[in-house]
Formats: sequence, structure tokens, C-alpha cells
Amino acid sequence: MANLPYLSLSIWIPVIGGLLTLCAHADRNAPVARFMGLIVSLAGFLVTLPLYTHFDASSSGMQFVEYLPWIHHFNAHYSLGVDGISMPFVVLNSFITVIVVLACWVVIQRKVAQYIAAFLIMSGLMNGIFAAQDALLFYVFFESSLIPLYLVIGIWGGPNRVYAAIKFFLYTLAGSLLMLLAFIYLFNAAQGSFDLADWYATKLDLHTQKLIFWAFLASFAVKVPMWPVHTWLPDAHVEAPTGGSVVLAAIALKLGAYGFLRFSLPIVPDACAVFAPVMIFLSLIAVIYIGFVAIVQTDMKKLVAYSSISHMGFVTLGFFMFNQLGMEGALAQMISHGFVSAAMFLCIGVLYDRMHSRQIADYGGVVNVMPKFAAFFMLFAMANCGLPATSGFVGEFMVILGAVKFNFWVGFAAAITLILGAGYTLWMYKRVVFGAIGNSHVAELKDITGREGFFLFLLAVCVLAMGLYPFPVTDVMHASVTDLLRHVAVGKL
Repeated sequence: MANLPYLSLSIWIPVIGGLLTLCAHADRNAPVARFMGLIVSLAGFLVTLPLYTHFDASSSGMQFVEYLPWIHHFNAHYSLGVDGISMPFVVLNSFITVIVVLACWVVIQRKVAQYIAAFLIMSGLMNGIFAAQDALLFYVFFESSLIPLYLVIGIWGGPNRVYAAIKFFLYTLAGSLLMLLAFIYLFNAAQGSFDLADWYATKLDLHTQKLIFWAFLASFAVKVPMWPVHTWLPDAHVEAPTGGSVVLAAIALKLGAYGFLRFSLPIVPDACAVFAPVMIFLSLIAVIYIGFVAIVQTDMKKLVAYSSISHMGFVTLGFFMFNQLGMEGALAQMISHGFVSAAMFLCIGVLYDRMHSRQIADYGGVVNVMPKFAAFFMLFAMANCGLPATSGFVGEFMVILGAVKFNFWVGFAAAITLILGAGYTLWMYKRVVFGAIGNSHVAELKDITGREGFFLFLLAVCVLAMGLYPFPVTDVMHASVTDLLRHVAVGKL
């Protein structure tokens, strides 16, 4: 069992299972597609568990390594491996895929097999992004993952789904082309190698590092997304079906942040040191300004979308302060955001499935008719605010501590978002859930079903477990973060 290729299994079980699910193409076979999707997603999740249980937290190196010839002409290899930075995201991605399949069980009635297959294939490709140790393999997975998410938004989305899907695709593709140019340069600089270890050992002059830094930033900043290249995200969230919003927030946004850790910081550390003030400034704008933008939103999905941008600002802030607390806090924030944002969008989806409206003004008094739902929604709203004893507190507090250590005023500015987060989240919750029943449509609402309660319960357990005892999450990343900071410190001017 210890010698099984767990990383390949985590990639190809969902991809191949998704392709097989397409065989149940007729909607009259929807039950078959749903059960196939559930079995495949569960299998994909189960094979990732040994990545955690057998992981050596004391080691900073790559583990579960797989290395095979791939494209001999380009000296490219099928090279996989995970460390304490990437491993949690493989597990998180596979877990979220199970949640998405459960969430769409009765909601999606059109092209069911294609819908489930898109998420399964996307799950495998995203696992490939987190596991790839060959830059060309990373790029293939990175770009391929756009396709199923583009289809999910464009086919099963809202009235403006085509516009949102094209905007999402063009934004992310444009940045990725600059990243490809940087990859080609680094391939030549590393004497014809796409191996990331060779790239880390390659010494580049400061001018070259600056150019490569901006090429990477063009791709990864859009994915995060950072201000001011964030405008595609609210449109994509509003038009995407619930499952699309869940994966987009919980996993897809993490790809850009992961790119900074895997490429920008270790390959161009001097340039990162030079441009760190710019990155911190842009991160603070996302944390504070976007928080104010979220307050005035009238659409629940758009509010949570802007909330995601603000929370991801904490992530980039933590990365570019170059201290242990900040970086580990940023990683913890990424994992927590995966749970909390998924839960928030699922709660909004539960309401939308019943009322077909995301407008805050169309609700009011939901607690009177959906008390179980209101309790779950309250927990996730509090986690979104960063309430202590929830996962939302852990990462944000660590980043703020790291920011204070870096510069008191940076930490002070970052802490403002805790007030803003409470403001826009609780203001939305109050208007939707509390008070008298808003209208006859709200009065007819039914509380959550057993299926809905089950996947919300799973996320609630994750949010509380990480909030009460974050050590199992932070412990696995400690050695890898320490090694990365050591590498960056050696390379920095």
C-alpha cells in the first residue's frame, strides 16, 4: 500500500471516472450519472487520505514522488510530488468535489452526466496542478483546468453566463501566456530542463528576475484574484451554478496563490524582495477597499464573491512579509477559505433553489421557517467574520501577528478587515434570516433536507475542528515553509 502511486490515482481516478460518467449521456440515465459521480468522487477523495496519514511532517522535501519520461524532445517528465505546502490542497480539492456532487444531486436536471463529469475531470486536473514538479506538466494541468470550469459557467450558469464565462477565460488565459514566455526563458536558462528543482538552483540577474516576476504576477494575480484584476470574479460567481461557485472559491482561487509559493518566491527571490512593498500595498487594497465594496452589495452571491477577494488579500499579504507566522497564516487562511467560502455559497444555493432569487431584499425572517438552515448559516457567517473557535480566525490572526511583526501599521491596516468582514457578513445575515417573515414566498420555504443537512454538517465539522485545534493543519506545512523562507532569504538581496 505504501508504494501505491497515490498522486497519480488522485489525478486519474477523477479524470477517467469523469470520462466514463459521460457515457450516461442521456438525462433519463441521470440517476446512473449521479451514483457514478458519487462513487468516483469518493474514490478520488479516499486515495488522497494516505497523503496525509503517511506524510512525514518533519521533512521539507517532496514526498510520494513519481518520475517517468514524458516528452523526450523537450526533456519533460511526468514528475509528481507534494510537500507540506501542496499536500493539504490535494486533500481539500478532492473533499470539495464530493460535496459538489452531493449538492447537485437533485438541483441539476439538465445534462446531468456532463455536469458531474466536468467537476470530476476538473478535480483531477487541479490535483495535477498541486502535484506537478515539472513546469511543462504544471502548465498543461493549469491551462486544462480552465476548460471544464468555463463549460460549467457557460452551460449551466445564469442569464449572462456566456459573457461571464468568456470574461473569466480571457482574463486567465491572457496572464497565462506571459507565464508561458517566462517558462520558455527559464527552460533555456536551466540548460534545457523543465524540472522545478533545476529552476530553483538557477541563478538569475536582478533585471531578469524582475521581468520574470511580472510575467508570473500577470498569471497568478488574475487567478487569486488581486486588485485591480479582480473584476471577472463577481461576474463569474453570480452567473455560475452553485457547484461552480463552490469550486471557483474553494479551489480555483488557490491556484494563483499556490503559484506564488511554487514559482515566484523560490525562483525570483530578489525580485520578490524588491516588489514586496507593491504586493503588500495591493494586498491591503484588496483587504480594505474590497471589504467596503462588499458592504454595499444587494446580491448575496456578489457579496460573498467580494468577500473572497478580501480574504485572499490576506493570503498574498502573508506571503510577501517573508516571516513564518505570516506565510503559515496565509496557508491556513487558504484552507479555511476553502471550507467557509464553499459553505457560504452552498447556503446561498439552498435559498436560491427554493426562491430563485439571490437578492437580499427578497428575503427576511428565514429563521422562522428554516431554523436548521439558519443555524448552519449562522456558523458559516461567523467563520466568514473570523470568529475565534472557527477556522476563519486561525489564518487571519496568524497573518495579523506576522504583519505586526513586520510593521505595526501594516498589521493595524490588515486588522481593519475583521471589522469590515463582520459588518458585511452580519448585515447580510440579519436582513436575510432575522426579523418577521418578509413575504409570502419566504413563508412557503421548507427547511433543509437530510442530504443538504449532511453536506453542510461535514463542512461545519471542518470549520469547527480547524478553529478549535488547527495543529493538524499547521504542523504539516511548518517544515516546508521554513525551508522556503530559508531559500528565499539566501536568494534575496
